[in-house]
Amino acid sequence: MDAVSPIILNLIIFVLAIYVGYHVVWNVTPALHTPLMAVTNAISAIVIVGAMLAAALTEGGLGKTMGVLAVALAAVNVFGGFLVTRRMLEMFKKKEKKAPAAGDKA
Repeated sequence: MDAVSPIILNLIIFVLAIYVGYHVVWNVTPALHTPLMAVTNAISAIVIVGAMLAAALTEGGLGKTMGVLAVALAAVNVFGGFLVTRRMLEMFKKKEKKAPAAGDKA
């Protein structure tokens, strides 16, 4: 019996990761969303450092291009994550009531 091809094995792992990730993300309660986003942003920042190291240590043009692309996508992910986290935190702030105008009668 032949061994399973590494491409098939990687494809199976990828599909399982999508399945598990989908169920993990959609079953998170709204109260945990903001702390999880903060942790995700920290992980993405680590990915940026790893992508910069990978891009710097490769010798081929394709490797450097993929490394630069990885840095750019991870940076967009971090920036977007901080924007979403800020918007989520603004939802929990109490809104100030407007003061009635001088000519208005209550």
